Amino acid sequence: MFSNFAGLDLAAMPSIARGEARALPVPLVAADAETLRGYGRIVASFAAAEVTIVTWPQPGWRPVVPGTGNEGGIVVDSFEMVRRGEIQHAVNHAVGRSYITGWFADPATASEARQPAETNRLFTHEANYHPDGGQVFFPRAGAPFIALLAKPGDDVRPEDFRAFYCDGSFGIHIDPGVWHQPMFPLAAHAAFDDKQGRVHACISVDFVSEFGCYLEVPLRAA
Repeated sequence: MFSNFAGLDLAAMPSIARGEARALPVPLVAADAETLRGYGRIVASFAAAEVTIVTWPQPGWRPVVPGTGNEGGIVVDSFEMVRRGEIQHAVNHAVGRSYITGWFADPATASEARQPAETNRLFTHEANYHPDGGQVFFPRAGAPFIALLAKPGDDVRPEDFRAFYCDGSFGIHIDPGVWHQPMFPLAAHAAFDDKQGRVHACISVDFVSEFGCYLEVPLRAA
């Protein structure tokens, strides 16, 4: 059963046009081994890619027994991104969740029944990270995509995010603790091979409620 992970009340989204929230453009960066340092790494082969799993933290002075606290394993499945009218949907088959990740028009009035006037950018309202493991996204059919990422830290701000352009010839491993959204394709539909911890936690930031803004993510080549 899929659920809306964000729990959005779409009718109550603040409006950019009415000045209820601002749009903050995210800098566009070409992804390579150097620019991704501190965020993750390039993945040349999905089959060979290993997911970094973090051992549970030591709660007191007694240490975690070696080989324990990291035994949940990984899950492998697909991650679909689908544009429906002016709304961007995501379906994570690996963990059985579906949710809205962005809008191609003012979020307060965006509609699936209307084709977007612009598709070279979208607005998104949140990001999350996994403290206990990384995640691998690898595009099927060579689909170019944007990885929206920010380095670890709970004091993250909207200005910390970067939009990494990936040309579709490689995937990426997002390191544990790195803020992210699902990968945003440049096309209306794209599927990714997804590999992540079978048991994982999510910690999120809501840009609208915390900072009064949406992130404006560029969807174009760097």
